[in-house]
Amino acid sequence: MSEMQTSYQVFPVGVVRLGGERPVIEIFAPFQDALLGLEGFSHTLVLYWFHENDSPEKRRTLRVHPRKNPANPLTGVFATHSPSRPNLIALTRCRIVSIGPDTVEVEKIDAIDGSPVLDIKCFIPDEPPLENVRIPDWVRHGGQ
Repeated sequence: MSEMQTSYQVFPVGVVRLGGERPVIEIFAPFQDALLGLEGFSHTLVLYWFHENDSPEKRRTLRVHPRKNPANPLTGVFATHSPSRPNLIALTRCRIVSIGPDTVEVEKIDAIDGSPVLDIKCFIPDEPPLENVRIPDWVRHGGQ
């Protein structure tokens, strides 16, 4: 077995733009052909980089109070959606409003303007739906 690679290069395929009526994901020219067929889907998964959150301190953060609520239990970042984590990769599901030759307009996205988009994947729900899914109480009750 070979040694595990210790670093990887990731290049953005586009960028989030929030200046208009709805959020738009601009797709860079070399990747625009990858949009073919996406119009057949109602939702997409967007992976983007928390680019304004990158600091050595935040990358070392391994435990947080979910939703920044101190009433929630101290929890490992792998069990949260915290933007503070070893690799600043975000994942969000978006409803597609329209697709242009170089854009994907979405209903909403939890990214900020200028967030580099690492990848887009079509959203295919689990078939059959997940059974016996378990989530902590702080998720179910909104951390209140």
